Amino acid sequence: MLTFLVDRLCGNFDNERLNTKCQRSDPMKAFRITTKFKGLFIIAAILLISASFLLFSSATQDNSQYKEWGDVEFGCTSIQVGKLASTDGSVITCHTCDGNYRTWVKIEPPAEHFEGAMAKIYTGLMHTETSWDLRGITEKGEIPQVKKTYAFLNTAYPNMNEHQLAIGETTIGGRRELRNQEGMFMIEELERIALQRCTNARDAIRLIGKLVKEYGYGDGGECITIADKKEVWHFEIFGEGLLKKGAIWAAVRIPDDHIGISANIPRIAELDLNDPDHYLASDNVFTYAEKKGWWDPNSGEPFKFWKAYSGRKPFSSREYFVFNALAPSLNLDFEAEELPFSVKPDNKVSVRDVIKMYRETYAGTDWDMTQNLMVKARRSDEMVKSPIASPWMSGDMRTLLNTLKPGVMERYRTIAIAGCSYSHITQCRDWLPDPVGGISWFAFDNPGQSARIPIFAGVTELPPSFEVCAQHRFRSDSAAWAFRRANKLATFKWGQAKEHIEKAIKQFEEKAFTDLPDIEKKVLELYNGGKTEEDILKAKQYLTKYTNDFARAAINKYWELGDKFWAFLARGY
Repeated sequence: MLTFLVDRLCGNFDNERLNTKCQRSDPMKAFRITTKFKGLFIIAAILLISASFLLFSSATQDNSQYKEWGDVEFGCTSIQVGKLASTDGSVITCHTCDGNYRTWVKIEPPAEHFEGAMAKIYTGLMHTETSWDLRGITEKGEIPQVKKTYAFLNTAYPNMNEHQLAIGETTIGGRRELRNQEGMFMIEELERIALQRCTNARDAIRLIGKLVKEYGYGDGGECITIADKKEVWHFEIFGEGLLKKGAIWAAVRIPDDHIGISANIPRIAELDLNDPDHYLASDNVFTYAEKKGWWDPNSGEPFKFWKAYSGRKPFSSREYFVFNALAPSLNLDFEAEELPFSVKPDNKVSVRDVIKMYRETYAGTDWDMTQNLMVKARRSDEMVKSPIASPWMSGDMRTLLNTLKPGVMERYRTIAIAGCSYSHITQCRDWLPDPVGGISWFAFDNPGQSARIPIFAGVTELPPSFEVCAQHRFRSDSAAWAFRRANKLATFKWGQAKEHIEKAIKQFEEKAFTDLPDIEKKVLELYNGGKTEEDILKAKQYLTKYTNDFARAAINKYWELGDKFWAFLARGY
């Protein structure tokens, strides 16, 4: 490839006509022009080759970051709960956006479009600094626009629309040779288009399948967990290799009385495509695996999606922990080859149970990373947990401790990590109008340290500070930085700061769930059955004010906590 570029730009470029024309008047001029052009083309070739290396390096870097095996600190966690598995009939999907992704958040309004309009599809949307930042964004192509698009909560991986269609996400790896970056769609753009055009999970899956078949899928292996007011589906997708810009995908409905989880590993197993109420897949799902030798239909072994397109053991610590915590009677074995795809919990699960699960660091278990960090208490011989011990200690600190005493701090991938950009637990409720029925329980930064803010499906705008990212530089006009600053400072003396963080989390959670019945009652009065646009607007305005007031109170509290924790370090740490 590089030789081709050099030959084309430097060696085999045809200057014959240019030289002939110039030589008629001035042979030396022809020499100077030819030399000049060759010099320019050599420079261009060098720049192009350098760019190719950079792009290749970048692509490789991204690919390894997103697809590396193992419980890595940029992975995400999505728990799903069917309506009969929840305490109140909610359908739940979740997402922790773990890694260096944009943290700005915005409500994108609904829109109407003229006939013949086109919708542009982009890449580079995951790392912008504000909602209006266009740097690094590239147009990949366009598709026909629809007449009307719905409002949605625009997070790095888009979250929920005004009709209670909600999506969680985790990157799942898979076979590296499946990726084809020439495909038009990245997973986040598929999510956006689905939220703008669909009102239920099945329609979203079918739309995504149609789009990637026609325009191609350019991302790595991904899982999105798609919920509506009735059901939740677990959808996994891969590219179709370098020779074709299509996709291979499968989707399985979580049984209504079950919970499921995706945590950066392909998990879908057998597919019964004769049962479209529970299984959907691309038309090449079996044939491609057979063609590549990843599954032999004559072997007698059943086709398993994860085995064909990944080959890796389909679970690790987080999947096991969640299933074991919510269904301990199953006595699941961490050493087993495979866990059930989904499980029926021993007891029905509330949205608060799921919120609590997202604060998990395995404290008190064999996977507690701080269990050996014991010191003598002041003025006594009693052994107590070190005040600087926390499950979010840096890699440098872990290395230091393990160098001083090998094995003192084993590393486990917890659900709550310090490197989280944001997270949401989203519930969809069919007995309430859409504006109040859908709630994204949203948190910036570490889900183990940040209070959650209820963002209802009917909210039409968020505080301006939500639209400023915390990944590029410190900014006091960024809501995310209020939480990040407090959380990171708290980690230095977690033993001292922990009670303040936990008190704040409890305070805001209690307020939200205490307020919720009254909010629902008020919205039902204002909504008045959705008889008029004015009634709907009044309900949305009420919810928008509540969410914004709640958010500002939480932001202010975490700025105060950050000041307090900064003072903890006044005389060193």
